[in-house]
Amino acid sequence: MMDDAEVSDVFAPTPESPMPAGPSSDSYDAIIIGAGHNGLICAAYLARAGVRVLLLEARTQVGGTAASEPFGSAVVNICNCDHLTLRTTPVIDELGLSDHGLAYVDVEPSQINLSWSSGGAWDHYHDVDRTIDELRRVHPGEVDGYRRYINAARPIAELVLRAANEVPTRRALMRTALRQRLAGVPNLLRWSRRSAADILRSFFTHESLSATAAVTGPMVWGISPEFPGTGLGALTHAIRHVGRVGRPIGGSGAVTDTVCASFLAAGGELRTSSMVDRIICDGRSVRGVALRDGTTIEAPVVISACDPRRTLVEWLQTPPVSAAGLIERWRTKQPQEGYESKIDAIISEVPHLRDGGRQPGPTTVVAPDLVEIDRGFHLIAEGRILERPALLVNIPTIADTTMRTPEGHHVLSIEALFTPYRFHERWDQTREPERWLEIASELFEEPLLDHIVTWRAVTPDRYERDFHLPAGHATSFAGGPLAVFASPDPELTAYETMIPGLFLTGAATFPGAGVWGASGRNCAAVVLGSDRLDA
Repeated sequence: MMDDAEVSDVFAPTPESPMPAGPSSDSYDAIIIGAGHNGLICAAYLARAGVRVLLLEARTQVGGTAASEPFGSAVVNICNCDHLTLRTTPVIDELGLSDHGLAYVDVEPSQINLSWSSGGAWDHYHDVDRTIDELRRVHPGEVDGYRRYINAARPIAELVLRAANEVPTRRALMRTALRQRLAGVPNLLRWSRRSAADILRSFFTHESLSATAAVTGPMVWGISPEFPGTGLGALTHAIRHVGRVGRPIGGSGAVTDTVCASFLAAGGELRTSSMVDRIICDGRSVRGVALRDGTTIEAPVVISACDPRRTLVEWLQTPPVSAAGLIERWRTKQPQEGYESKIDAIISEVPHLRDGGRQPGPTTVVAPDLVEIDRGFHLIAEGRILERPALLVNIPTIADTTMRTPEGHHVLSIEALFTPYRFHERWDQTREPERWLEIASELFEEPLLDHIVTWRAVTPDRYERDFHLPAGHATSFAGGPLAVFASPDPELTAYETMIPGLFLTGAATFPGAGVWGASGRNCAAVVLGSDRLDA
């Protein structure tokens, strides 16, 4: 296992010599299960390093929930379209994604923030001074608090983003901290133990600052911001001053499509519509996989970019006796259920927000109060939803005309959070998503509902059915870099399990949440630094 080597050393630039994909074979150097963005990125790095890789995907297309797809003759994103953390990694340059057609449009302002309980929508910009000028106009009483917040939070955000670009070992984390001259380290330690809500209240008094940060932090992770240990979720405003929010032209799926192109150009092999039945182990180490159709494929390395619990408890067969504790730990772990839903609507006219008269090209975060967010988390156990849930609203086709319909109609995207998988009604028989549309229409000056041509709701049950997500949930790693020191699940930060040849990558591993990609890159570095490819 690689402890100290810089990931950048493993991926030092070399002239690319694409090899044509050879004929299908039943033996490979490595098999990757799941072609979400982390599985794709891991596969592309391995293939470019000369590893003979087979990438398996159960669906007919790659990308998972980071993909885009046609709807109503437009292009819609499976999940939200804002990319920030991916752009803080070397992935785009190292995999040559621009050469395969990837291009971004920067989003400015990067976000619009609004509270359900009070007015005063404010624009967030990448530039700190411009953001403070906006706050001085809308919330003058919050300017001093925001300055204090940025002074405390920005060094932590820089440290977290830099740490994500290395395999998270203790020595690597210390090396990153020293490069930053320890800036942010004391607050990183303090904030990691505190609740995000307490931290945000210490800087802000208006909910449109504190609650909107909680929505895009702990709430996106599926937990209450009142919980101790969620403090790094308070970084979300600061992170937008470190990285730039952008959107891939053509939709979020432009990233996964170009990563796939990079993978195939390097000689990798992809099989879609290929569902894994089991991971084959000979009682000592991994030897390959068996598919649902009966095909057996051999490889000394198997990398799962899927749910870790499904990987270790359902798929893994005849593991070594020494792994019994690991498997039992995951067997008894209570799996988290889905809590996010998304509405895609085709609209004939672009509406304006009541507060400020702007068009919601950037994502508008509409937040319940912190107390309400906490109540919404506890309602999940009852299968119920807040009267006014947190919404992330945007019209991606304002900036990206390639996603519009041939008639020029636009796409309205609305994400609703804390919408439980076990809803107290049947999702296919409720009008609850329609209620979110009605609530969202209150945000606009124009009669939004009159301009909807067609719409759909993707609720947790559909994420389970259509994307093979257990209980409609894409497990995300809510821990920070300090998890390397004390984590109940060390395989999520090491990427390597105690079962020789079995590795993990994906949103469940560090770093998780959103389209980040550092996990796939780091996992590839661990595999390349191991001795399994010689097995």
